[in-house]
Amino acid sequence: MRQLNAYSLKSFYNSRKGLIVRSLVRQKILNTWPEINLQRLMGYGYALPYLRPYMDKASGTFNMMPAQLGVHNWPPESDNCVCLHAESLLPLETNSIDFVLMVHGLEFLDNPEETFEEIWRVLKSTGRLLIVVPNRVGLWARADWSPFGQGRPYSARQVESFLSDNLFVHERTSHALFSPPFEKEVLLRGAELFEKIGPYLYPALGGVHVIEATKQLYAGKGKIARAGIRQNVKKPVPVGAVPTPRT
Repeated sequence: MRQLNAYSLKSFYNSRKGLIVRSLVRQKILNTWPEINLQRLMGYGYALPYLRPYMDKASGTFNMMPAQLGVHNWPPESDNCVCLHAESLLPLETNSIDFVLMVHGLEFLDNPEETFEEIWRVLKSTGRLLIVVPNRVGLWARADWSPFGQGRPYSARQVESFLSDNLFVHERTSHALFSPPFEKEVLLRGAELFEKIGPYLYPALGGVHVIEATKQLYAGKGKIARAGIRQNVKKPVPVGAVPTPRT
């Protein structure tokens, strides 16, 4: 796969193999967050393939893409709901987001602590964060033909520890993509069978972790404990930077 950017990701998810991968990961996300009615949902990274089921359920759904990833308009059939931003600066008000879905995000961040400080800032006190990230010991982390074979993979313990250090409370961890990363589409079509038996036969070897966390409201010793001091500071919002959420 060529250097990862918004358009290469779009191309992958429009391919037949990408559609299979999207279906498997999307189902795990929907099992974790089945209903978010009347809530504001922000995608981070390249969460577009996984946001569509929520478009008519959430009061506002949009995606923030860091500058190094690039950007393209989405969805194609209506007003744009995607915004390009500097990695460590979200042009959003404090305590304004109910849910954050991060896909193709954590493994590509240059300054993850600063980015998660911003996510902590914009989440409401009852906000929830869901991270999809490649599993360091999974086979998909070695499949460089897919976006999950790019960037830095993590163990579940690494992510859970990182969240604790950055003022988030780990809630639960599950996995998806138990099928071997067959590059041939005809073999990948049997992935649903692996998805059914994988959690029972080899639960730690799922290709991606799906990790849910909530916002920690009390002071901590983490690298961004200063976020508690900054929570009431509004960041400047560049003109035209924030997409108009669907309502």
